[in-house]
Amino acid sequence: MRIVLLTLALTLAALGLLSLATPLLARSALGAQLVYGFAGLAAAVLALGGVSGLLAAPETLSLPFGPPWGAMRLALDPLSAWFLLILGLCGVAASAFAFGHVKGPEAARRLVPYPLFLAGMALTLLAADGFTLVLGFELMSFASWVLVAHEHENAENRRAARLYLGFAALGGAALILCFGLLAAGAPAGAGFAALRASPPDGLRALAILLLVVIGAGSKAGLVPLHVWLPLAHPAAPSHVSALMSAAMTKVALYVLARVIFDLAGPAQPLFWGAVLMALGLASAIMGALRAALEEDTKTLLACSTIENIGLITLGLGLALAFRAADLGALAAVAAGAALLHALNHAMFKTLLFLGAGEVLYGTASRRMDRLGGLINAMPWTAGLVLLGAAAAAALPPLSGFASEWLLLQALIAAWRVGDLAFQIGAAAATALAALAVALSAAAMLRFYGMVFLGRPRSPRAAGATEISGVARGALMLPAALTVIFGLTPGFLLELAAPALRLLTGAGAGLSALGGVTVTVSEGGAGYAPLIVFILLLLLGGGVVWFARRQAPGIARGPAWDCGFIAPPHHLPFGDPVTQVSSAGMAQPLRRMLGKTLLAAREKVEMPPPGNTAPARLQAGFHDPVLTLIAGPLPRARDRLAALAERLRDFSLRQCLGLGFTVLLALMALLIWLGA
Repeated sequence: MRIVLLTLALTLAALGLLSLATPLLARSALGAQLVYGFAGLAAAVLALGGVSGLLAAPETLSLPFGPPWGAMRLALDPLSAWFLLILGLCGVAASAFAFGHVKGPEAARRLVPYPLFLAGMALTLLAADGFTLVLGFELMSFASWVLVAHEHENAENRRAARLYLGFAALGGAALILCFGLLAAGAPAGAGFAALRASPPDGLRALAILLLVVIGAGSKAGLVPLHVWLPLAHPAAPSHVSALMSAAMTKVALYVLARVIFDLAGPAQPLFWGAVLMALGLASAIMGALRAALEEDTKTLLACSTIENIGLITLGLGLALAFRAADLGALAAVAAGAALLHALNHAMFKTLLFLGAGEVLYGTASRRMDRLGGLINAMPWTAGLVLLGAAAAAALPPLSGFASEWLLLQALIAAWRVGDLAFQIGAAAATALAALAVALSAAAMLRFYGMVFLGRPRSPRAAGATEISGVARGALMLPAALTVIFGLTPGFLLELAAPALRLLTGAGAGLSALGGVTVTVSEGGAGYAPLIVFILLLLLGGGVVWFARRQAPGIARGPAWDCGFIAPPHHLPFGDPVTQVSSAGMAQPLRRMLGKTLLAAREKVEMPPPGNTAPARLQAGFHDPVLTLIAGPLPRARDRLAALAERLRDFSLRQCLGLGFTVLLALMALLIWLGA
């Protein structure tokens, strides 16, 4: 195990050196390909290290440097190993995609922080003390911010980068305070072993819960700290968007789980789990609804990430509640659902973002109203993205269904917790989680139908071409894993068993037969994906056979145009008016739920009498959280800036008095923390 940790430490050092050499290498497309090739190799090492960490005993490594008060420490235990596996698999696919799409020295030069981004995420996962974890978290935030702002000539990208930087600073400050409070009760330092030996209690524990939810939740995209995510993820290059949605958000959830389940003590009150469940449900509903209404492909996928992060947080909160109620077996079921969905979501979301990147490269557009018909021009991309969309819609036997089925079993068993208020809340949570999954399925149907089906809605879509061999391989890796993980959830849960014991102290709530069939011991529910797969094949084959018997000949003709006349000659790709628009397809959900939760609006513009122009539908919505941030916060910033400006006019006596007052306040705070 020590050799594995040493290898991972050397991999981090290599990524750091690669970050220093990237400005020189990125002067040419060949040099940029070398950077992405080495980054992909490093990601593969991280994935292998994650598997090794799940199969071996935990180990700690002290580095010969660090802060003045002690050395930096790295460690690999089952929890960090599980998320390291996620990071490695996503990094390999994203790096391979970028390797196949390096176009020109200017594009390469703007992606200099990519190796640093990978190194920051890996350092966060391997940290064994508070300083190292915060350092890795901040490196991850800084590098991703630079990547989000890489096309700073675009005003929307600058806005997204500013908003992301603000939330990154908020999250970093909250985590620094969180580990400061944890270390305040641990005289031996900020190492994880010392923090475990002195768990917080009382108001300090509540403050730690609040701070870690703000620090990690702002990076993961939990509501109401989610507003940066639908803006920042689409602004980044497609392979970076895939890493941010699939890996970076999981690193943030790792920090949340590490602090609450591990460093904050062996048991927490029941309401801690209820808080996480409420945040997860709000995120799932808000993310799924926004995904069902968005008209930009990458923004839609980013909102889908909010929904899935909410489901994972719901599972973690449920596991925390079961652990508080001394129901270890059920806690293992809920935690297993959370860890399994974290891995599954990482795979199909990597596939979807890379597929959206291929569509962007082929059509130069992310607007669904300007796409369509790409299943003919890009059949490989269409087929692979279909797997990802079906998994995101939780269709069996793909990976998304397995983890969401397990989460549903945990929710159904929540009545075992004796608290009546919690039982009522869990029943409501079950219904709301089902609603979120249904909305997500509607969003994926709309996404795939608008992008790949129908007829092309623009000349770019009509002239799209298929992807290159390297990029096709980058999509095939997460696509294959999406299918494999869906068929073998039992094997994955057996692999995650050490991490489940670390989180919950128990692992007997789940059993697997041959690594395939999953059985929930509490309640006896079971899921056999291979049997489901065989039955679906037989059913589908029977339907095809029956259809061919009824209609032996296959007739081909033009797509149904809703009764409109043939398109004019200047629109050889087809008139978009004759096809449903993205706003029109989302109209039922916008009217039912959008007006209440997102202040959705729509307006139909009818042509004047005698005018043959078509009617136009204008639709939109506002995220209420973003409205709050875009209004009061800038005004508060201006007021604080005005107050700070007055400091320049202070006399020497006033400046000394202000400094003395701040010093007294800090001393009082340190005394309170020491008490």
